[in-house]
Amino acid sequence: MIRLDVKKQLHTADGHMDLVFQAHIGQAEFATLFGPSGVGKTTLLRMIAGLLEPDEGLIQVEGITWYDSKAKINLSPRRRSVGMVFQDYALFPNLTVAENIGVALPRSQRAAAVAELLEVAGLRELANRKIDRLSGGQRQRVGLARALARRPSILLLDEPLSALDLTMRLKLQEELLALHRRYQPATVLVSHDLSEVFRLSHTVYVLDRGKVIRSGTPSQVFTASQTSNKFRFTGEVVHIEPSGLIFVVHILVGNDVVQVIATEQERTALNVGTRVMIASKAFNPLIMVME
Repeated sequence: MIRLDVKKQLHTADGHMDLVFQAHIGQAEFATLFGPSGVGKTTLLRMIAGLLEPDEGLIQVEGITWYDSKAKINLSPRRRSVGMVFQDYALFPNLTVAENIGVALPRSQRAAAVAELLEVAGLRELANRKIDRLSGGQRQRVGLARALARRPSILLLDEPLSALDLTMRLKLQEELLALHRRYQPATVLVSHDLSEVFRLSHTVYVLDRGKVIRSGTPSQVFTASQTSNKFRFTGEVVHIEPSGLIFVVHILVGNDVVQVIATEQERTALNVGTRVMIASKAFNPLIMVME
């Protein structure tokens, strides 16, 4: 269990902003910080990692206090069980893939841990390749593997997939979920991508001007509560889940996610990323795949 209760005054282009964040994040939970640029999302990651000190508050992880302004406790980043993946990868270009993954591991643990991560991250064939010879998606997999090498309590992801094209993002989202299930760190993601948030997150915190304005599951936070019974919208499928003999299709329309029921036959034409049109007929929504 992670307990976060921190405050930090930020200096932004619009003046002073007070960042205030409180949350309890469970073991193996995947939480996402969502909101526009400049609302404090990356600052929160940096405070958890120990790269930036809060003005006041408390950070506790698995019963261990990492930061307590009243008790004057502030563990250094090295003493915090954190793995972090940056948007720009932050890899060592002069090292191979295997060397990048094992760089922070004790020599006695390095060979076994690196071999396992090369396998599960699909990097075994690239083990001896230098970073500058990798694609963006391959570099991001190396970054994830390196962040998980020390089996951290918390995995921090600062928009790690935003620079990739849609096809690669979807592929790496699946790989990220598989790694998350295997190693089960509490994960905190910063993202601007609603589709990504909906696909990956157990819990989402929507920030605006340094405050949490909504929180809950992606469905609770983003699904439009009221929809006109006469409409025609286009959108993108972001999630499909079975519900008995039918399927619930979650579709991103603008900045909202709407839920539409689909039969098994209708489901066969739909995948995450499919562009669709939603229209009403006799007050019942219909989904039509767009050519």
